Amino acid sequence: MPIRRLSEDMVNRIAAGEVVERPASVVKELVENAIDAGATRIEVVTAAGGAALIRVTDDGGGMGPDELPLAVERHCTSKLDGGLDDIRSLGFRGEALAAIGSAARLSVASRKRGAADAFAIEVEGGRITPVHPAALGAGTRVEVRDLFFATPARLKFLKSERAESSAITDMVKRLAMAHPGIRFSLAGADRTAQDFAPATGDDAELRRLAAVIGPDFRDNAVAIDALREDVRLTGFAGLPTYNRANGLSQFLFVNGRPVRDKQLTGAVRAAYSDLLKRDRHPVVALFLALDPSQVDVNVHPTKAEVRFRDPGLVRGLIVGALRQAFAGSGPRASTLAADATVAAFRPEGTRTATPYPPLSRSDGGGGPAKPVEGAREMPYPAGLAEPGQSPFLAAPSADIRPRETATPAPNATHPLGAAVAQVHDTYVVAQTPDGLVIVDQHAAHERLVYERMKANIDRGVARQILLIPDVVDLSAGDVERVAERADELAALGLVVERFGPGAIAVRETPSMLGHVDAAALVRDLAEEFAEWEAGPTLRDRLDRVASRMACHGSVRAGRRLKPAEMDALLREMEVTPNASQCNHGRPTYIELKLADIERLFGRR
Repeated sequence: MPIRRLSEDMVNRIAAGEVVERPASVVKELVENAIDAGATRIEVVTAAGGAALIRVTDDGGGMGPDELPLAVERHCTSKLDGGLDDIRSLGFRGEALAAIGSAARLSVASRKRGAADAFAIEVEGGRITPVHPAALGAGTRVEVRDLFFATPARLKFLKSERAESSAITDMVKRLAMAHPGIRFSLAGADRTAQDFAPATGDDAELRRLAAVIGPDFRDNAVAIDALREDVRLTGFAGLPTYNRANGLSQFLFVNGRPVRDKQLTGAVRAAYSDLLKRDRHPVVALFLALDPSQVDVNVHPTKAEVRFRDPGLVRGLIVGALRQAFAGSGPRASTLAADATVAAFRPEGTRTATPYPPLSRSDGGGGPAKPVEGAREMPYPAGLAEPGQSPFLAAPSADIRPRETATPAPNATHPLGAAVAQVHDTYVVAQTPDGLVIVDQHAAHERLVYERMKANIDRGVARQILLIPDVVDLSAGDVERVAERADELAALGLVVERFGPGAIAVRETPSMLGHVDAAALVRDLAEEFAEWEAGPTLRDRLDRVASRMACHGSVRAGRRLKPAEMDALLREMEVTPNASQCNHGRPTYIELKLADIERLFGRR
């Protein structure tokens, strides 16, 4: 078959397939144009998930009648003054309106700011009509109807109306997060109306983020502000204990542009690596700002991917900034934990204020109470009751007079309060000035040991020599894996060596772990090594080993602690980085404010 030149119409339709993947792509291009035009208000209306109608109206600078024909032609733009090395706008390729017009019925009406009249132009399947007068205030209105009517094969690949509508909502939310000073509104027959009012002031960014992500984000995030070699990272990162089951709540922006970049998400994952459970995902909104010459946004027509000139610098900035922010935020538990705790205390199947009927009622005249008709003695469910508490049920009322040995009042400078009890030799209960804290002693001590080990890696972990080496029987493969990493283990205070073809001898263990079951530790480490890929750096590998060793060397559930030990645990948690969650991402403590406790007893 001979080579021939494609028609202009065919070229436009091929280009449209790159730029316009689905209705959300159309919304993205149109809203970005509105932002570039200096709009302060952007309204988006859709129907049938955007397939039947997309209308974007803004109050930006607008266009004159001589600009409209150029606006709907390919490779015509007003935004590329500095070349591809100096892109400072969201749009720049000059393809969006032409691509949309080749695949749908497009109408563009605009009135330049300060002009007396508005004008419009239509494009239907690539055919352009002459410019004509229109009725419109200052700004631009773009209508896209019957998307893909000119390329019906593309319609088969659209998802359900609900899925497409949801994708549009997600796209508008991402753009709204990056531009808190602009009002965004979403409406249409296929959705619930949403409006994001413009936010101003010092906390404008956080208020807009909370409006999009959810009000809980504001109380469960730490501020990020870091600078490295003219690359600045700002935004907010959710507490490790405030997480999600998927990665849809990770919002990343580069120079105000929402992106979905594997390199950036990988850096976020690395920053949370020893703070989250493996099947959980963080909630973050991070904004990178750098010179346009240091980043390439012209990787793909959708402009959703970027390439950095120094990717290592960007990754190091993200990982370092997030870890430093968490380490400096002090102990903070997710506010959602209190709600979950209150819900867990309520009897199964009951959510009312009075889950049990009264046993008697007054006759209304001051006489003795009478049994309620049909009422019977209904025992309360077990709840917190334990067999060991039964001797107290028939005992006289407790003596609540103060005693000389009473626990000292919690100090306001101690966020985790003063220890008052240990429950089931596993949980430490502490009183704070405005509530109480319940600490999982094993999870908490595991984090403390882990952080101490990490801090000592560079200068060497103190060791203790075993009087009689522990010989651990392993498979040949596990022996090989452990022996290969003997130097790394020695850096953490664990000295091992081969002991024949099927065993490992443990000669020294880290002093800070005290007495440890060396055999169980080595077997767990062998399993850990078997799951490793080639990717982790030496430091990452050392941290993972330290985490496993800390788990074996921490205070176990079931060990009774003295009051001084409980208070010492609380004080060390208050000064230890990342003490709010253990190495596996589980919370180390739950805090209940007085308001939460009052809810348990129906006082609120």
